[in-house]
Amino acid sequence: MPRIRPQLRQAPKVEPMPQSKDKTDSSERAHRSAMGGPLAGCPVHDLRAKLRAVGLRPTRQRVALGWLLFGKGDRHLTAEKLLEEAQASRVPVSLATIYNCLHQFTQAGLLREVAVDGSKAYFDTNVSHHDHFLIEGSNTLIDIPQVAVDMAHLPQPPKGTRITRVEVVVRLRPED
Repeated sequence: MPRIRPQLRQAPKVEPMPQSKDKTDSSERAHRSAMGGPLAGCPVHDLRAKLRAVGLRPTRQRVALGWLLFGKGDRHLTAEKLLEEAQASRVPVSLATIYNCLHQFTQAGLLREVAVDGSKAYFDTNVSHHDHFLIEGSNTLIDIPQVAVDMAHLPQPPKGTRITRVEVVVRLRPED
């Protein structure tokens, strides 16, 4: 019995797009290439690139939580508040995963941890050096521009140590 060989379909040959000689097009292509390719400007692509740039693998959870954290500008969040936002956005994630992610982002320099009490920590998406007002009762943090706090008269650190960072949290109460 003769053996029948199936005919394989070959993909059609695709001609490359003609390259423009226009200087604007080539500079734009170079800019896009330097900024992460043709997807530069896509928030999710940019977030993944941001994670890779600091040595973090862009897992599903990190990207989803990063989207919630960084998608609304500079803000202060607790892990519990981020969990509420994740649940409202239908992101399936546990509180333990949120804490792990927040600490990884902090160690990578994407977030800044602001310790308010021994049991309460806020995570700040603004990593520039600045201080905070804490409105007691509502537990709201408000940024203080760095120029507003005088750091010229700091105490001498103990021998063998150096000051690496000074954080000021000014506690406020509403007037009665």
